[in-house]
Amino acid sequence: MTLTPTRRRAVSASPLGTLMGFLLGLALTGPMVAAMAQTAPAAPADRTEPDAPVEPTPPPSRLDAPLFYQLLIGELELRQGEPATAYAVLLDAARRTRDESLYERAVDIALRAQAGNEALNAANAWRQALPASLAAVRAQVRILLALNRLGAMGEPLRRLIELTPEDERAGTIAALPRIMRGHPDPRAALQLMQSVLIPLAERPATRIPAQLALARALAQAGQNAPALALARDVSQRQADAPGPALLALDLLDSTPEAESVVQAYLQQAKAEPLIRQSYAQWLAMRQRHAPAQEQLRRVTQALPEAAGAWFQLGVVAVETQDRAQAVAALKRFLELDAAQRAARTASANTPSPAPGGSASPSEASPEEALTADPDEARAVQANRQAEDARRTRAMLLLAQLATDQGDYAAAQRWLQPLEGQAPRLDVQSRRALILARQGKLEQARALLRAMPEASAADALAKLLAEAQLLRTIERWKDARLVLSRALERHPQDTDVLYELALVLERLGLHEEMERHLRRIIELRPDHHHAHNALGYSLAERGIRLEEAHRLVERALELAPGDPFITDSLAWVMFRQGQAARAVELLRQAYAARPDTEIGAHLGEVLWSMGQREEARKVWRESRERDARNKVLKDTLARLKVDL
Repeated sequence: MTLTPTRRRAVSASPLGTLMGFLLGLALTGPMVAAMAQTAPAAPADRTEPDAPVEPTPPPSRLDAPLFYQLLIGELELRQGEPATAYAVLLDAARRTRDESLYERAVDIALRAQAGNEALNAANAWRQALPASLAAVRAQVRILLALNRLGAMGEPLRRLIELTPEDERAGTIAALPRIMRGHPDPRAALQLMQSVLIPLAERPATRIPAQLALARALAQAGQNAPALALARDVSQRQADAPGPALLALDLLDSTPEAESVVQAYLQQAKAEPLIRQSYAQWLAMRQRHAPAQEQLRRVTQALPEAAGAWFQLGVVAVETQDRAQAVAALKRFLELDAAQRAARTASANTPSPAPGGSASPSEASPEEALTADPDEARAVQANRQAEDARRTRAMLLLAQLATDQGDYAAAQRWLQPLEGQAPRLDVQSRRALILARQGKLEQARALLRAMPEASAADALAKLLAEAQLLRTIERWKDARLVLSRALERHPQDTDVLYELALVLERLGLHEEMERHLRRIIELRPDHHHAHNALGYSLAERGIRLEEAHRLVERALELAPGDPFITDSLAWVMFRQGQAARAVELLRQAYAARPDTEIGAHLGEVLWSMGQREEARKVWRESRERDARNKVLKDTLARLKVDL
């Protein structure tokens, strides 16, 4: 859009009283307020005491009468919906006075009117008038980027670095790739960054930040290998620099070699706990729960008040079947969460100080002030919802752990705070399991069936929850009936098909199980669980091992690094007579996730290879985690091993 004045209005001089009336009605902004403040005369004194200090004479104001009227006209034009005239008037005033705030105001008016060329003209004039102005070059860079004029940005970016104070220069250099993130032409953006950063990387004072910024620019352009090489070079020369590790974290999904850079940084005594926490999150998402748990332990040692880290540690410890660690971490999370909520409530209920120091009940609380902005309000609301979800999950996990230990009273206590919430299927499922474990199965099933149904999805979720309850207590035939009923209503639902296949496998109905799993693969070729379950079932029965191998390898392609699928592949290879390769894979899976079933398989392969003591050690560890595990019990009984 171009700023084109639509009209010219003659503004005649007004008497001072009328003029001041206009001013009182205006919401005067930066330059006007500043200019008027400079003209405020000192209060006259009738006499001066002999000992009174002499006030310094204020500098003469630049705001003469013509300039005053010019600024007033500009603001009035803007208020009247004439940004083109306002822009022209204020830019002329800026040129005559060389006042930085007036140039900034002219740029702002043009930007608000979406007049990019006029904004750039004002920024160029600003830089020409004040060559040492950092604000001017920042404005120029911002406008050039918005106009997608990368070819003109090289000189302003270099000048931006020169003008930035030395103690802020590294941060400015690091920010350069971020301003180019998501640019529609990554190659052009990279060329611009290289033209600016390579000379900086050759100077000792800016070498490290420039190399890191260049590495990030390469990564943003999809050139991960050279980006990682550059980050690794910086890491080797400055081992405690967090920048290479931060970049490597971003590359972990696409470039596995990046993990070594993160690990090298985390060996430093002063490694940032938040980088360690991010790495732990990445490990947990890939089901590498044992190393994730160790990293989170170290985070909570470094940041004992970090509620989020305690929550993550508790969740991961549940996955590794480390009950003691899980209970301690989740309880600590709930304590910290309650303290933070209490502090927030107290802050919100404390009146904000009114001007002059007195408390004003009408003043908005900090939280209310945030919600005045719709975007901020949504962010606050989303944060509150996330906190509520973590709190609920922590209580559900604690109830689950207590139920597994047979402490049903403790489980009910953890569920009690959730009573006031709207009925939730996950909460009722925990209550149903407690009832079932106490021998009240029909009451448990009735509890689930009584849940309200607002949609067909709700009805299906209830059936799946009931089937899960029956599977947990090993009522396989009843579970089959429930899932068969669900399949009649939803014949194409892969979740129902998969759950039913697992139940059929436990009932020994392998042909029907295979038919359902193959149907899932037909409907969803990327369903790694179906590939894995079918391959494992074939291997467990010692049939069609080549097909089993192909199925499990495909599952591992779809879910790289999954410990359970790695366990399945190892089991197939063991059945194929490749015990050495099988034990290697099983050690890898068990290190990532020390699950009882994986431990049972590792112990059996070790036993078959004559490594009896190590096998017993693994089995004992597995039994400590879950003594009721069927695979472990069957393995020990079949091999006639007494631990």
